[in-house]
Parts: sequence; structure tokens; C-alpha cells
Amino acid sequence: MLNYLRHRFALSEKGAKDLVKAFGACTVYDISLMLPVSLLYLFVSDLLSGGVSAGRGGLYLAGCLACLVVIGVTTYWQYNATYLSTYVESGVRRVTLAERLRKLPLSFFGKKDLSDLTSTIMADCAKLETATSHWIAELAGAIVSTTLIAVSLFFFDWRMALAALWVLPVAFLITACSSGVQLALSRKQMAAMMACADGIQECLESVRDLKANNAEDAYLAGLDVKIKAVEKRAIISELGTAVFVVSAQMILKLGIATVALVGGLLLANGTLSVLTFFMFLLLVSRLYDPMQLALQNLAAILSTNIQCQRMDEILSHPVQTGAERLTNQGCDIVFDHVGFAYNGNEQVLRDVSFTAKQGEVTALIGPSGGGKTTVSRLAARFWDITCGTITVGGMDVSRTDPEVLMGLYSIVFQDVTLFNNSVLENIRIGKKDASDAEVVAAAKLAHCDEFVEKLPQGYETFIGENGSQLSGGERQRISIARAFLKDAPIILLDEATASLDAENETLIQEALSRLIADKTVLIIAHRMRTVSGADKIVVLDGGQIAQSGAPAELAQQDGLYRHMMDLQQQSGAWRM
Repeated sequence: MLNYLRHRFALSEKGAKDLVKAFGACTVYDISLMLPVSLLYLFVSDLLSGGVSAGRGGLYLAGCLACLVVIGVTTYWQYNATYLSTYVESGVRRVTLAERLRKLPLSFFGKKDLSDLTSTIMADCAKLETATSHWIAELAGAIVSTTLIAVSLFFFDWRMALAALWVLPVAFLITACSSGVQLALSRKQMAAMMACADGIQECLESVRDLKANNAEDAYLAGLDVKIKAVEKRAIISELGTAVFVVSAQMILKLGIATVALVGGLLLANGTLSVLTFFMFLLLVSRLYDPMQLALQNLAAILSTNIQCQRMDEILSHPVQTGAERLTNQGCDIVFDHVGFAYNGNEQVLRDVSFTAKQGEVTALIGPSGGGKTTVSRLAARFWDITCGTITVGGMDVSRTDPEVLMGLYSIVFQDVTLFNNSVLENIRIGKKDASDAEVVAAAKLAHCDEFVEKLPQGYETFIGENGSQLSGGERQRISIARAFLKDAPIILLDEATASLDAENETLIQEALSRLIADKTVLIIAHRMRTVSGADKIVVLDGGQIAQSGAPAELAQQDGLYRHMMDLQQQSGAWRM
């Protein structure tokens, strides 16, 4: 049962156990609400038997106080077992999802939009939080308590029990039959919501380009269609649920009529006492109210299938694991007949073999889409290869924990990611325990001091979301400063100087020459001047190695490398 609850509602082991406790608390609470009915039944029985004495009146008064205390205690228990436990579990669920995402390969994120993952962690978790605190436990409690009460009714009069209870299985069957309809409607509603969220995020991220091209009105018109589609799907989903739930609730109302009708006939025939008739009328009025709410809860629980599936996709996705201890001897990177395909069928690399030696600069060049960036990502195990092996100092990267492996790498991406924090803290990401002096020294090596000195608070200046207050070149230099600070034995540079002007590029290259001493350096570049000083060049074309060797050797060969050099010389000579 615990395993089912964990899988069905994306719960931790403790969360599943707390949910079972909530079942019990809700059951006891629902049964405690029947105590006043029992007390009233006994009181009416005494009245019909000849009156209530003073002593019996005192007992009934004490009974009322006892009922009040019992209901108060069970209410407190039920509240803690459902709401408070749920809020704790909701925090655990979000942390668990975030931790799981941290261990997933980048191939998973390539199939997901940012808004989709954000919606899963925030909106989907919020809906499950509501489900576990308001619906699931109350539904289980209502079913168990109603079953116990239903069994007890047969001991009073089986005919009246059937008249009162026949509506329950019919009502639940009608609601349960809505599962398939709700699943289909929920899928369409979720698709509309994701399309809308993607549209809003895209609009915010591309507002500069929209303004530049005077395309705001056209884009917002399309976004308005997506927003209205969300509204339409929400109404249809609610209507689809209401058709079943309202029909089931109407069936419940028939139970009161059948109790009155059957009870009246039996009373007229003299085969039913007035007291029993009164008790059943009183009981069904109390019995059907929570069951109407239970039917709504059942429909609501059925509607969470999509959210649970989305979370389960993250929680059940295979994670990257491996040894938590580095065993490499040196830092030579060796690709041995490596093949790689996205999603198992989009072949990107085929039979790639080369060695990036420690103490040398190995440059990856080639046409766009040739596989250069993929090679660098595979070297750092951002993805797992399809075939072949990649080793670092003889250590198989596929058998090493990714986070441990990253201790060997300093990476400068073409697309820089900065945080809305100070310059100092943005650089310190490269080495969390670095002192301010170490951070400033790394910043100077990357020539960050030239623009930092002009900022209002210097290194303590907050630079805005993703470094919005800085230029592209300044953002790139902060990224390079991180690599200086980390000072790892392997350096991956993915178009590291692409956003720099010629003067700054020269300065950074001089600084990099000091950084890369005795290190394994893998550079991805398009400009020939960037890789002219490399020890080895690997030319990738169509996911395969077209050429490999020293720059001087390749320049003498009639191949892709010389062709690219000729094209860049031609473009350099171009004038307006």
C-alpha cells in the first residue's frame, strides 16, 4: 500500500506513512460526528419509553460534553494529520524533485521547456498539496467510516439499510466512470496551459527583438489566443467533471426518498418501530452530506493523474551515477570510437577518436552542427555516450559520478549565465570557499577590473538578472574569471572570446596562456586566429573527424581546415 501511495501521489516514504495516518484520523473524526446522533437516538428512546429522569438528564448532559470533547480532540488530530503533515511533505516533494533534476543528464532537459519544469515543481506540486490535504485523506476517511456505519445499520433493519445504502455504490460508480473523460480533458488543458506559459516566457525573453521588429501587436494577438484557449479548456474540464459529480450527487438525494418511502410502508404495516424509522431518517441526513463531499474529492483526485505522471517522469528517469572517487592518472582526454545520438535516434557523432593531451591545447573546429559542442559536453559527461569510451587519465567518465568529475573541469560557455548578485559572488561560484582577495586576483587575470572599477559599488555592485547591467564582453570576462578562480586541471572553452572585441580578445588570450600551463585545454572556436596557437586541431564535419593534426600540417593539406582559412581570409578582406 505504501509503495502504491508513493508512486501514485509522488510521496516520500514518510509522506506515504503520514497519509495512512491521515486516513485513520479522518475515519475517527467522521465516526466521532455520529456520536451526537447516537446520543439523540438514546434520548428519544427514553422519551418514548416514559420520560427522562433527572439522573438520566445529567448523563445526557455529560454525554453532550463528552461528545464535544471527543469531536474537538479528533478535529485537532485530523487537522495535524492532514494539513500540517501535507505542508511538510510538500516541501520534501519540491526538494526531492530539485535534487532529482540535479542528477539527471542534460539530455532530459533538452526534451523539456523551462516553463514546463517550473510548472511541475510549482503548480503541479501545489495541486498535489491540495489533494493530499483536502481530498485524499477525507475521501478515505469517508469511505471507511461509511462502510462501518453501513454494516451497523444492517443490525437494526436490513430492509431500511438497503433503502439507505443502495445509492452509494451507484453514485461512486458514476464518478469513477469519469476517470477516462477527466484524463483526456486534463491532457488537453495541460497542453493549453503549457503553450500559454511558453508563449509568455518567450514574450518576456524576446521583448527586445519584438520591439525592434515592430512585432509586438502580432505576437500579443497570438498570445491572447493562447490565454483564451486556457480559459476555454478550464471551463470544458470543469463541465466534464460536473456532469458526473452532479449526477452522482442527485442519485444520493434519492436515498432520502427511498428511506422515507420504504420506512413509511413498513411503519404502516406495523413491521417497523417509530424509533427505528426516526433513527434512519436522522442518520441518512448525516450520512449523505459527507458522501457528497467525498464524491467531489474522488473526482478531484482522478483529475490529478496528469500532475502525478509529470512528476513521476522526473522521479523515475534514470540518473547519472558512478564512483565518488577520482582515479585518473593525469588528465589526458581520450575519445575511443565514440558515437552519440540524441533521444536514441538522432545520430550526432560517429566513430570519433582523438586524444587531448595534458599540457597541450586541442582545438575543435568545423562547420556549424558538426558536433564540436557535443564533443565538449560528452567529455564533461553532460550526456552519456551511445557507444565507445571516453577516459580522463585512464578513468572512464561514464563510471564516475558527474559532480565528482566536474571537479576536474573549468568550463567557459558561449552563453554566459550570471545571477542577480554582486560581481564578487558571481565570480566566487567558481570556488565557493575562495577569499575576496582570491576572487579579485582571478578577476584581474580576466581583465574584469577594467570595468568593475567604473561600477557604483565596485565588486559589490549587483549586476541584475543574468548580468543585464553589463555588456556581452563584460559578462564573458566574468565567466572567464570563474575559470581562473577554479583553476581546474582541464579547461573547456566554448567560443570563450566570441563576445570580445579584438583588443580584449588579445588580453584574454594572453591571460589564458598563463592559465593553461600544464593543463588539458579543449577549445571550440570558429575564428582561425583563436586557434592558430593550438598544439592540435581536430576538424569535425557531419559528426565525424575530417582532419586531425598540428595547424601547420593541416594548412598544407587540401582539406576542410585550409578551406575554412581561405574563407575567413576572404571575409576579412571584405569592405563596404
